[in-house]
Amino acid sequence: MPTIANRFDVPKELSVQREALAVVLNEPGCIALNRLALCEPGDDDVVVDIEWSGISTDAERLLWSGQKPAQSGFGYPVVPGYESVGRIREAGSSTRFTLGDRVFVPGARCFGSTSGHLGAAASRLVVPGAQVVPVQQSLEESAVLMALAASAQHALNATEAGSVDLVVGHGVLGRLIARIAMANGTEAPVVWEPSAARRDGADGYTVIDPAFDRRRDYRSIIDTSGDSQLLERLISRLEPSGNLVLAGCYPEPLSFAFAPATQRSLRISVATDWHPDDLIAVKGLAETGCLSLDDLITHRCPAEQASDAYRTAFSDPGCLKMILDWRGYQ
Repeated sequence: MPTIANRFDVPKELSVQREALAVVLNEPGCIALNRLALCEPGDDDVVVDIEWSGISTDAERLLWSGQKPAQSGFGYPVVPGYESVGRIREAGSSTRFTLGDRVFVPGARCFGSTSGHLGAAASRLVVPGAQVVPVQQSLEESAVLMALAASAQHALNATEAGSVDLVVGHGVLGRLIARIAMANGTEAPVVWEPSAARRDGADGYTVIDPAFDRRRDYRSIIDTSGDSQLLERLISRLEPSGNLVLAGCYPEPLSFAFAPATQRSLRISVATDWHPDDLIAVKGLAETGCLSLDDLITHRCPAEQASDAYRTAFSDPGCLKMILDWRGYQ
């Protein structure tokens, strides 16, 4: 198991505006909080003072454990993070933003030689204005969930008529899929969750232990588990012409017996990313109150406790979403 230092001693203020405190993953399991130089912003860029950033238990977990596929283009050292929210500090002349606007930042590449394929876990970012999304002030820290919500919407779009009968996994993504499905007016799904610690918190849908489910007529299944061994089991639960959407992050190769699948004429889709239209859709649902983001962020840490935060996010089954608080490190 990778090990991380227990705490960081960092200054509360940066002496140079074009610097930021950033989480840096130097190699698998080796996390530091470093002072990094920011690139100079241009007319099309905004400078964002980050308030909160979320820790992803999918992509960032694979980076932390060293399981991220080499062909994905990720290298070390890397600044992780693609779930950040902050306020506009500077706005380029070609952007549409004003100072103080709260925005969601889905990633950044502003740290020079340090890999920034994700790049948003930092106290300050320089980002193209076209990349950030304005969010309602009242969403506050919940706005870090926009990427996961967009991923949930994208997975639903890959199903038949945007509806789902079974969601596998009751983490944040699974909960958002169920909530968004109902917010969009479709029937509430069943959710499988083998961990008793994660079966609480259902809001209008049913969560069950998969060991007690005998159904084999699901029309549409979305798997968020990331369990590479589940594929054949899920195929066996589909009705003929059903569809299976893979929305988890799978560290191992996926395989299944071909003959049983042909008997069902099923369709398998991969939907692990999201598109701008997905983000616009869920942003509208959240800002109008149709989609609740309550009770999904369960853990919070100040930025200097990033080591503890990452360890908890990846090892504590009671942690649905961990966020780092960057306020005061500007």
